[in-house]
Formats: sequence, C-alpha cells, structure tokens
Amino acid sequence: MTLEHPARRRDDGRRGRFEQFAELASNFTSSPLFAGLCVCLVAGFVVVHVVGLSSEWQLLVGDSMAAVTLLLLAMLKNSERRAEHAIQRKLDAIARAMLEQQEGEGGQAREDLRKAVRLEERQ
Repeated sequence: MTLEHPARRRDDGRRGRFEQFAELASNFTSSPLFAGLCVCLVAGFVVVHVVGLSSEWQLLVGDSMAAVTLLLLAMLKNSERRAEHAIQRKLDAIARAMLEQQEGEGGQAREDLRKAVRLEERQ
C-alpha cells in the first residue's frame, strides 16, 4: 500500500483497478439512476420512522444511508485528488511553454503542453 497521490502512482498512462473502479463509481453516482436510488432510500427512512416499524428496520435503513454516505465520500475525495493533479499538470505545462516562448525557444515544453491539454481524455 502506498500513500502517494492517486494520480502520481502510475506514470505510464495506465490506471489500476482502484482507479478504474473509482471512475465507474463516479460515473454511476452522478447518474439520474443513483439519484433516484438515494431518493428511495431517504423515502424509506422517512416511511420506517413515520409508520413506527421496529428498531431493526430503523437500524437497517440508517446503516444503509451511512454506508452510502461513506462510499460517496471516498469516491468524491478520489475524484477531487485526480482532478487537482490534472489541473496542476496543465498549469505546469502552460508555465513551461510560456517560459520557452519568452526565451525564444521551441521544444519539449510545447509538446508537454499538448499532452497536458488532452489529460481529461485519459482520466
């Protein structure tokens, strides 16, 4: 287990299993289907309390909501870190390209900038 920034773990452009899972989970949690499931879960929570079902049902619904919240927090943090790293790489590439242009050179920074601009296609 490494404690590196998630976006820096692989420099070869490939994503690991967790990164792929996080991307799929991020896509699913931003879908209308997931929003509908969350509304159903909240409605179930309200119904269980209004109807006065046993505490076992209340615990089940409450624990389900807590588990979904914890998973969403983990996926949100992962997505945030990957986006933060992508933005920083783009800014670094822009700064290097501008410096090269100012110095009258044309070289690697321009190519790095082209690669950085297409970062969102790989993530």
